[in-house]
Amino acid sequence: WLSVLIITLLFNNVRSQTWLPLFTLIAFAALGLIDELLNVFHIGPNGGGLRSRYKLIWQIIIAAVGAWWFYVKLGWGDSLVHPGVHLPGVGDIFIGYWFIPLFVFVLIGMSNAVNLTDGLDGLAGGLSIMSFLAYAVIAFSQGSYSLATFCVTVVGALLAFLWFNIYPARFFMGDTGSLALGATLGVIAMLTNTVIILPVIGVVFVIETLSVIIQLIYRKARNGKKLFISSPIHHHFEAIGWPETKITMRFWVIGAVAAMAGVILALVGH
Repeated sequence: WLSVLIITLLFNNVRSQTWLPLFTLIAFAALGLIDELLNVFHIGPNGGGLRSRYKLIWQIIIAAVGAWWFYVKLGWGDSLVHPGVHLPGVGDIFIGYWFIPLFVFVLIGMSNAVNLTDGLDGLAGGLSIMSFLAYAVIAFSQGSYSLATFCVTVVGALLAFLWFNIYPARFFMGDTGSLALGATLGVIAMLTNTVIILPVIGVVFVIETLSVIIQLIYRKARNGKKLFISSPIHHHFEAIGWPETKITMRFWVIGAVAAMAGVILALVGH
């Protein structure tokens, strides 16, 4: 994220469409970095790190600041400037003040979804590359060239990271990477008005999150019994004997197909 910050400030013509994703990237990365440092120095409960509730509170605060920026500064609260949430093949639905909770929900949901997916070497990094590439194409097709350039800058940084993160990993993403990437992906989906397509482009992130939610609900309903051997679901496949590289590659294939499908939906249904 430091590479993205430097390159964006030096070489990208930073406009209003780029400040918000850049702010989100750095703010969520800083939150994740604090959590990681507390872990390294064993400060905090259960061996170190921020309590989950405190991390969530800070995620909400950062997302709320971004929502205000999005709604007021960028004019998404004005129906004459932005007609509303775009439904592919249907049209736009203006939701007024509901843009704010939607923005917060999307950022927090995506940041935690990517965080949950970051459990195998190269998994979250490779899937993030596909998602940001998809949004680079979408942004470019909309004439948002600064935003498209920002997405490609993130892809470049991720490719450099992935070179050392593929199995066996020498560098690890951690919260400082996963929280930032997920939240930034959510912002770009909001800015390109393709939030409805985000679950398609990031389908693996969605599946990983749903597997955790389903596991929790199932355990409570069945007195502690598990539906999956382990969750998120990539650990379930590990438990049944799939090699780590096999899981990662197959999830990459699913992510690539989903990213292409999302781009087609965005372009055809615009």
